[in-house]
Amino acid sequence: MTAQEARLIAEFVLGDFEYEMQTTLRVLEAVPADGLNYQPDPKSKTALGLLRHLPLEDEWLLNSVADGAFVPPPDDSDSCGIMDAAGAVARYKEKVPAAIARVRALPDDHLVREVDMFGMITLPAVNFLSLALKHSVHHRGQLSSYLRAAGGKVPSIYGPSADSQ
Repeated sequence: MTAQEARLIAEFVLGDFEYEMQTTLRVLEAVPADGLNYQPDPKSKTALGLLRHLPLEDEWLLNSVADGAFVPPPDDSDSCGIMDAAGAVARYKEKVPAAIARVRALPDDHLVREVDMFGMITLPAVNFLSLALKHSVHHRGQLSSYLRAAGGKVPSIYGPSADSQ
């Protein structure tokens, strides 16, 4: 892949990411305050865990592409400061667009540089943008499946939901 081809791919995926962000924010906003401890299975994250995971990991994955290197993922314990839906939304709105802007500002040749993800996989940096988008949509779907059981309402995602009509 050429650097110019990588730029085209990056712009396409980042545009998709920006489009999906609006839906992600609606799902984050829909988590009720009294449903933060909802957990469908002991192996699953709680709703609060997912509220933290989405903004922190989306930012981390995008910044890892911008940095050309992966560092350990962020701490998603109470010390991260996200304690409710409003905190998750605020963090997402502040940090994720800034991380996207960092990736957009990369020179084209940086998008084709090989990046190692903890010895598990090495790919051109641009390939990790697709992984970041898939990761975000996956965990958003996970969180959206928690909403009714946690006492919330499912917002429109790719069309109306039973709760949004």
